[in-house]
Amino acid sequence: QVQVVESGGGSVQAGGSLRLSCVVSGFIYRTDCVAWFRQAPENEREGVVLLDNHYDYHGDIYYADSVKGRFTVSLDNDKNILVLRMNNLNPDDNALYYCAVHTSGRCYPDYLVESYRFANWGQGTQVSVSS
Repeated sequence: QVQVVESGGGSVQAGGSLRLSCVVSGFIYRTDCVAWFRQAPENEREGVVLLDNHYDYHGDIYYADSVKGRFTVSLDNDKNILVLRMNNLNPDDNALYYCAVHTSGRCYPDYLVESYRFANWGQGTQVSVSS
């Protein structure tokens, strides 16, 4: 059984920064594609960033336009930890942030709007940004 656990959320003022972490454990052969999604109240879940960890495409990263230049993702393969560094946060970033893992092949940019591709999800961590 795969476990996905996020941490690092919190409350900051606009312009501030936060660092989210996601630990993947349990019986998992490979983490082909790892991602962060977020969902604000009354909004649909939206993709924030995908990181392609497939051995043929290792390292390709796809960011949502809304976070480009502000968010940075990295993966420690040895420890199965996915880190999301978020800078220059604004109230539009208020949401519950989820880590998701896809183990059936590489990522494609469309997966940012196809959350159903991901079978393994964490419980989410809250990010609150005040103006």
